[in-house]
Amino acid sequence: MEESETGLLQITNSKEALSSGYSIHENSAEIKKIKSALTWVFLDQSNIWRAGLSWSLFFILTIGVPLVSHFVFACESCDSMHQRPFDSVVQVSLSLFATLSFVSLSSFSRKYGIRRFLFLDKLYEDSEKVQQEYTQQLHRSIKILSAFVLPSFIAESIYKIWWFSSGGTQIPYLYNAALSNTFVCILLICSWLYRISISFLVCVLFRLISCLQIFRLEDFAQVFEKESDVATIMIEHLRIRRNLRVISHRFRVFILSTLILVTISQFLALLLTTEPSSTVNIFTAGELALSSITLVTGLFMCLRSAAKITHKAQAVTSLAAKWHACATISSFDDMDNETPKAQSETPQVVYSINSSWDTDEEGDGDDVLDNTNMVPVHAHTISYQKRQALVSYFEHNRAGITVYGFMLDRTWLHTIFAIQLSLTLWILNKTIGIS
Repeated sequence: MEESETGLLQITNSKEALSSGYSIHENSAEIKKIKSALTWVFLDQSNIWRAGLSWSLFFILTIGVPLVSHFVFACESCDSMHQRPFDSVVQVSLSLFATLSFVSLSSFSRKYGIRRFLFLDKLYEDSEKVQQEYTQQLHRSIKILSAFVLPSFIAESIYKIWWFSSGGTQIPYLYNAALSNTFVCILLICSWLYRISISFLVCVLFRLISCLQIFRLEDFAQVFEKESDVATIMIEHLRIRRNLRVISHRFRVFILSTLILVTISQFLALLLTTEPSSTVNIFTAGELALSSITLVTGLFMCLRSAAKITHKAQAVTSLAAKWHACATISSFDDMDNETPKAQSETPQVVYSINSSWDTDEEGDGDDVLDNTNMVPVHAHTISYQKRQALVSYFEHNRAGITVYGFMLDRTWLHTIFAIQLSLTLWILNKTIGIS
């Protein structure tokens, strides 16, 4: 007994050692990149001085600079090309989105730390394939963040440089017009870059964490293609459900608040731009278009990631039912209408299907969880009652990302789209008379 306990302790210690080695050698570069990204947007709050700097820059670039920009540089007396009639919607929506993201990131960093927040502390429990795929996603997330931030930053920089350079004396300045306009232009560009970077960072991190759960679900689906115990399958599924519940609890406020913010801001923008007296062109509404693209893209990234992981999690039920059906059919065929008892060795049975099924049309995300292939039968050692109980468990315990009890699946997204479309048509009917 003592020898077995000693062996179990050695195995546990070896797994922890592997975890430590993996996190140091395989993930160190990606963790450093994420930490540098947090430092780049001044979100490193590891000590009181950095926390003070982080919050000070947040108030300056997210609240102070936009307020000065709106009230001092409204330029109501400027020509039509330099007027900013939609600046209030732009500044308020971006600042609120950045505030929501900053508070969320600060809370996550303070409560969990980077390693725990990204589920790296328990990554050693997963297979090597999951670890490698997640490491690749960690590396890719920095590129995705840059791909979303840089185009908006470049477009805003071009617009601000043109606006200040061509405005001349119409634009308010202090003492020297060139120096004053240069300083203010740089400050406004930095404020824009800071706000969109923070906003997209939360969305990219949510996508990254969702990818890890998708990798785990795809790896979990392999248990139906080999000899597995029902208890082992349930324990692994319960672990995945717990992780999804943790993610839902952490991000539910952010997702719901972002949905409300984007909805209100876009309807206000639509209402203002469709008024008969409004002047809409690339000079007056360019910033509004950029901010709208930023908000909608961030929301779309979160909703798409949530719906995708929910779809994958619910596909487990279909896979388990298919596995149960294949095992039951094989049992009756082999044992002459009798459910077999436990057997030590079972020949693999695969039912042939039409090979052209998968090539008729390219599906979205056909993989182990969601395909039209029959399941290899390795379930003769599991009784019919246990398989039926497992399928019933999956049917009554659907996993996925939830927001205060509402499952973020494709049906929920269709409902959101229908509501948004109805409100959009109603506003257009009130403003430009579409019936």
